[in-house]
Amino acid sequence: MQLEIYISDLLYRYDCVTVPEFGAFLTHRVSARIHKSTHVFYPPKKVLSFNEQLQNNDGLLANYIADVEKIPYEVAVEKVAKHVKSIKSYLVEGETIAFENIGDLLLNKEGKINFEPSLHINYLTDAFGLSQFTSSDITREVYKEEVEAIEDVIPLIITPEKRKSRPYLKYAAIALIALTAGGFVASNYYVNGIESHNQLAQEEANQRLDVKVQEATFIIANPLPAATLSVEKQQTGNYHIVAGAFRVEANSDKKVDQLKAQGYKAKKIGANKYGLHEVVYASYSDRLEALQALKQVKLEHNRDAWLLVKALD
Repeated sequence: MQLEIYISDLLYRYDCVTVPEFGAFLTHRVSARIHKSTHVFYPPKKVLSFNEQLQNNDGLLANYIADVEKIPYEVAVEKVAKHVKSIKSYLVEGETIAFENIGDLLLNKEGKINFEPSLHINYLTDAFGLSQFTSSDITREVYKEEVEAIEDVIPLIITPEKRKSRPYLKYAAIALIALTAGGFVASNYYVNGIESHNQLAQEEANQRLDVKVQEATFIIANPLPAATLSVEKQQTGNYHIVAGAFRVEANSDKKVDQLKAQGYKAKKIGANKYGLHEVVYASYSDRLEALQALKQVKLEHNRDAWLLVKALD
């Protein structure tokens, strides 16, 4: 089984892909950047890392393998466990495990797994089609120094030109000033007339509005009391803490009632592809919050509870 192929597929859609009893491959988004000295543009991407502490089975990888290979979920879990056992044996012998498109794994002197991520693939779908490129330097030409040098050699001299006297222009200017003043007075008279008309129209409209308001005003003798409804917000999301799956739906309803009586926000999320009615303790939209809640449920109520991740429709 090519386990790295399934992990690689899931890394495009999820930020955490856990391999049970081995560790989890994590991604976090890095913004686009430009190298100051080399002028290389790097597009946004997902950076891979590995956490050996996250080994609990959240059901994501096994469910995906079961769906792709058309096998039962339990068989998929067994295949993953067998492959993990083989990988650990190679690591103990000092070999380097190369996951294609993901990275290399090997044990250090302390017996911990070191991970070197692969850099030639970008799992950020938003950056599809973008690649790094190098921009050439921008050459800025400065002309100020050249102009100053020319002025030092050939100074610019402006000589005023003598004009002939033209007396008829004086009378034309006087006539123009008179026409402008007359137009200004006429314009003010016209504007004042418009403002007076608008003020009268506004007053008339206000009087009509007062009459309409008086005709439409009424008093309610016995006002109805305000009603207050308390609606509990339902938890939604694609991260579900599974309490069990039942062949008979009546048994799943009974399980929901039992969990609600114990204080959990239990509900049914429908039947899976095997026809089993799944009951969950709660649903979450945040992965870290769901993992924290799963840990609490395992400690306090059911150590067999597990996390089901469903893709949003």
